[in-house]
Amino acid sequence: MQQETFIIRAYGRTELAQCYFPHLHPQAAYRKLQGWIDYCPHLRERLDAVGANPRSRVYMPLQVRMIVEAIGEP
Repeated sequence: MQQETFIIRAYGRTELAQCYFPHLHPQAAYRKLQGWIDYCPHLRERLDAVGANPRSRVYMPLQVRMIVEAIGEP
């Protein structure tokens, strides 16, 4: 059985959340991903340091890489 490789690229915030939680409603998946980001030590601060904006609807590739390094691949 062949596994898909997760690609680091720009993702919509809900799109990325649904990669991690495909069984959840999109809004619930987004809230859960935000909870995981807040739970990981210093991840929120690292994202803010590279220009993450809470109003942004897109995670840039650098931000996606930081999330994957902290949480793991979806």
